[in-house]
Amino acid sequence: MENRLFGRDIVSISDLSRDDIESIIKQAATLKELGAGPYLSGKLIASCFFEASTRTRLSFEAAVQTLGGRLIGFSDSETTSAKKGEKLSDSIRMIAAYADAILLRHPHEGAARMAAEVAETPVINCGDGANQHPTQTLLDLFSIAECQGRLDGLNIALVGDLKYGRTVHSLALALAHFKPHLHFVAPDALRMPSYIENALADGGVSFEYQDSLEDVVPKVDVLYLTRVQKERLDPTEYMHVASKYVLTVDGLCNAQPHLRVMHPLPRVDEIHPAVDTTEHAYYFEQAKNGLYVRQALLSLVMNESLE
Repeated sequence: MENRLFGRDIVSISDLSRDDIESIIKQAATLKELGAGPYLSGKLIASCFFEASTRTRLSFEAAVQTLGGRLIGFSDSETTSAKKGEKLSDSIRMIAAYADAILLRHPHEGAARMAAEVAETPVINCGDGANQHPTQTLLDLFSIAECQGRLDGLNIALVGDLKYGRTVHSLALALAHFKPHLHFVAPDALRMPSYIENALADGGVSFEYQDSLEDVVPKVDVLYLTRVQKERLDPTEYMHVASKYVLTVDGLCNAQPHLRVMHPLPRVDEIHPAVDTTEHAYYFEQAKNGLYVRQALLSLVMNESLE
């Protein structure tokens, strides 16, 4: 089968078709079951994290090394020429001259798109501001498919910071391929951006807002919580919305047996630690799946054929 992801930039989840997504999920399942192969042998990958990260950076770097590749890069923009005032476009042009692909995380929206436009090597967006985080979305979709046995026609609740949460932006757009019914649970100040709502409506995806986490739990297959991002809010705004939705063990008493709770992590206090021991908790397996999905994506982007 033709590998349509070979040599491509991965900037936005919207750039990927349903077939693209399903091929990545299939490859991730294979790698999780059988282990990694030398798909990056002889390849040098630049890991360029201008913004702090734990899971995304480490899982990508683990993916590169377990696939037989080598790494260069940085995890702190303070150690780069950006501190001297160098333009990001100039930095990317030089990094592209050294590496076969670039893993880019940046605090500014649109940074990954700009990087893809100037680089002659594939650019993978590892998160750009409050905009998109496509590889998180891919691991979320893989985890949903894994725990529910399907992606089509699910009831999924997205809870918490829907305004600034780039993970829920990308996930909502990606789920449109699979015609879910979405339940949005958020304070008025943190509602989903209108462009996401419009895209869902245009795609025929049904969604509704609900104020009560307790009311939505019995209705859904997947409960996807997010933290309120203190770093993107002013202190007064944060105080009004922090800890509005907190999931406890008691809050799951009316859940369907197959309900799984997901979270992109890090969590603060929106999931009580006691939930970790319930059958519904899936967020640590979800984080673990980041390795397999990023292995799958790199193997597909960097190889014309996997045979």
